[in-house]
Amino acid sequence: MAPAITGAHAIVYSTDAEADRAFLRDVLGFRSVDAGDGWLIFALPPAEVAVHPGDENDLHELYLMTDDVEALVASLKGRGIVASPIADRGWGLLTQVTLPGGGALGVYQARHASPPRKATTPRRAAARRPARKPSARPSKRARTGRGRARR
Repeated sequence: MAPAITGAHAIVYSTDAEADRAFLRDVLGFRSVDAGDGWLIFALPPAEVAVHPGDENDLHELYLMTDDVEALVASLKGRGIVASPIADRGWGLLTQVTLPGGGALGVYQARHASPPRKATTPRRAAARRPARKPSARPSKRARTGRGRARR
């Protein structure tokens, strides 16, 4: 079997990384793990990637997606988070959320077709079975007295 891409890793650079990590954890509710020395890696919802024509290479953007951008912006504003006015771009409704560190993060509600979301489970995790709880009831072998006696 050929190697497969199993996910994507996005990096947000910030002049106040601690504040922006707290935003992802406390405001957006993203779970995280400490990869060592306080470097938090946050779990993201399913993602998609698009390739747009451009005048230069190595220019990438990160947008979070929502099913209801107006409700999300209202919720964020209620928590003191600044968001730009929602703009209708045809392909979606777009806003920019100001991170505590001062950077901006795009958030949009897509109006374009998106690939189907497939729940993925890593093969190793799927192969593991939870340990069985010991039964209070004796086994059939013990009940019938069949089988080899153990010493």
